[in-house]
Amino acid sequence: MADDAVLVTADGPVRVLTLNRPDSLNAFDTELHHALPRVLAGLSLDREARAVVLTGAGRAFSAGGDLETFERHANDLEERRQTLRIGRRLFDELVGLHLPVVAAVNGPAVGLGATLVTACDMVFIAEHAFLADPHVTVALVAGDGAAATWPLHVSLLRAKEFLLTGDRVPAATAVELGLANRVVPAESLMPEALAFAHRLAALPPQAVQDTKAVLNQWVRQAAVSVLGYGLAAESQSHDTAEFRAVPEAFRARSARKP
Repeated sequence: MADDAVLVTADGPVRVLTLNRPDSLNAFDTELHHALPRVLAGLSLDREARAVVLTGAGRAFSAGGDLETFERHANDLEERRQTLRIGRRLFDELVGLHLPVVAAVNGPAVGLGATLVTACDMVFIAEHAFLADPHVTVALVAGDGAAATWPLHVSLLRAKEFLLTGDRVPAATAVELGLANRVVPAESLMPEALAFAHRLAALPPQAVQDTKAVLNQWVRQAAVSVLGYGLAAESQSHDTAEFRAVPEAFRARSARKP
């Protein structure tokens, strides 16, 4: 189950999954996009595992989409469709995993990164971290799962506010709104997330796992209603002039930096 893009380590009955693209703030390049659903699926065969902690290497949890893929997705319909299929599989694997997943949000969780956080079962977030889903600001429909998960946590009106603007949600606000459970100092993040995961791991496994499954019926129901439409609409975004202008705008902005 080892994978360079996702590191898997064991802490007794707890499995720690670390998104391992620190140089790009754990943005989802092709390898990471394929690796995470594969690793999640592999956990279904791990009879000794009882809980999971999901975190990111380096300064970020995940910066979401990889800018390097923007032009390819605009010009290669088959690659775009394949990526969106994998995105659907990633969401389904995370929501459908029988083990409880504790997110340890060690830094920014943006776009797909924020969607992953909101699909976990318990969220610890470092004081300096934030969540944001800026799909709309780069001319994309927020279709990769946020439209399913955010309204379940914060209300439909607040979900609209953040998904239509891409505004950041600081850690304390995330807890206040219901997007995270606890804010902790950065140095305490992993110890506290691991301690909670071990607490879950010590409980009767069938009771924990099937309670998660029952609760996640709400998420599955939302996903059935909106995720297919959302991904189709996000795919269509790649054909707009506004989206096609994004890579050049980012390059121009980078060139202006000292």
